[in-house]
Amino acid sequence: MKYTREQIQETVEGKGYKYFHDNSNKSYDVNIIGIRNNDTKGRVTNAFDDLMTISYKCEEGEWNYHEFDCTTDPGTHWVEHPMMEIGVAILKPGQYRGSHKIRLHGGKYTALGQKKDVTVYRDANRDDKYDLDENNTTTGLFGINIHRATSRAGGKSTRVDKWSAGCQVIADNDDWHEFLDICQSAREIHGNSFSYTLLESNDIA
Repeated sequence: MKYTREQIQETVEGKGYKYFHDNSNKSYDVNIIGIRNNDTKGRVTNAFDDLMTISYKCEEGEWNYHEFDCTTDPGTHWVEHPMMEIGVAILKPGQYRGSHKIRLHGGKYTALGQKKDVTVYRDANRDDKYDLDENNTTTGLFGINIHRATSRAGGKSTRVDKWSAGCQVIADNDDWHEFLDICQSAREIHGNSFSYTLLESNDIA
């Protein structure tokens, strides 16, 4: 593990965001938190070099914490060939309460689909740097889903390519199923609504 659950909690709460403590001890009150890697200095690496974390209390009241390799950035293909003239979408760090629900991704397989507005940067110049310009953002429903890369059991994708046009994508298929199983357990208890928080690695002490 690169981080501890306590580090993530401290960072989230330090920003004034909600961290779900499950004070009623219902279990599976999940905290889904992505961490964008600042070591890349905004370069388009086309790699799964970010982290997806999920933390929650289990039925026994003990905390569980997991990290999965992911990308929080679009891959090279969509940077160079954006779907919209205003540019490829790059999710802006922040907390998006009740932003996702379990449903089909692209009508094909079960994932977490965006259901409430999020804010994205727009990068239209098709170079090898992500342009994170506070004056060039849009807010709305853009299909910024949380899903997997490879469908191959036991497989792990190494290049983002077309897997993300702004979605948050877990590289390893086994990791994805572990993540999704946790979310499905959470849905049974708390309903089909999930908050997503995106941090940057520089935020974490």
